[in-house]
Amino acid sequence: MSIIVSVHSFRGGTGKSNITASLGSLFVKQGKRVGIVDTDIQSPGIHVLFGFEPDMLSRSINDYLFGGCGIADVVHDVTSQVGDVAPGGQLLLIPASIRAMDITRVLREGYDVGLLQSGFQNLLDELDLDVLLVDTHPGLNEETLISITLSDVLLLVLRPDQQDFQGTAVTVEIARRLEVPNLMLVLNKLPAQMVRADVQRQVVSAYGASLGALLPLAEEVALNASRVPFVMREPDHPWSQELLMLAAKILADA
Repeated sequence: MSIIVSVHSFRGGTGKSNITASLGSLFVKQGKRVGIVDTDIQSPGIHVLFGFEPDMLSRSINDYLFGGCGIADVVHDVTSQVGDVAPGGQLLLIPASIRAMDITRVLREGYDVGLLQSGFQNLLDELDLDVLLVDTHPGLNEETLISITLSDVLLLVLRPDQQDFQGTAVTVEIARRLEVPNLMLVLNKLPAQMVRADVQRQVVSAYGASLGALLPLAEEVALNASRVPFVMREPDHPWSQELLMLAAKILADA
């Protein structure tokens, strides 16, 4: 059975794209066929984690949204970037354009966000995907609400920060109103001085939602500087091991 997993945060800078790329890499290593689609059209960036420079993106989801091609025509196979994968594993990236003219067009004209719904289903069907990961635009707008509505799993990424806490509370309430089947919180950049068990109790109590992962604040993640998905560089790091457990939870609930 195919599942759609949206990775969202109320504010930028939470590490959402690195988490999305790392989860995709972990799923592929387990033999899953995985697609990652960047719907952060206004500020794209997940392509950087897979080694793409702006001039290497011959086609992007922007071309699909403006009627230039089908969504399957903008797929880039990035399986080789992951290293050793289990038989059957494949990682396919559907990036957003980083060209200024394309971003400006989105901001000026907008696009038919309803195309996202049909596009997601076409990706699942045409590419025979096990998992479609959606890297969303931070905050709450129409495209984000569509992604949330279509999700089998919604991962809400937040930091131990009061602004994140308040914004996440709003998003949790909206996700419940939209009846998302599986909602998990992912708390990233947890300082070592904070007691994990205490933070976990506070988060679960505040939101009444499952805590999928507590990812430590790690200098190594910062030094990686989005060169590659962090789990590929340091698979044994506590950050990577915590995300590995999250990947297992997602597949177990599918």
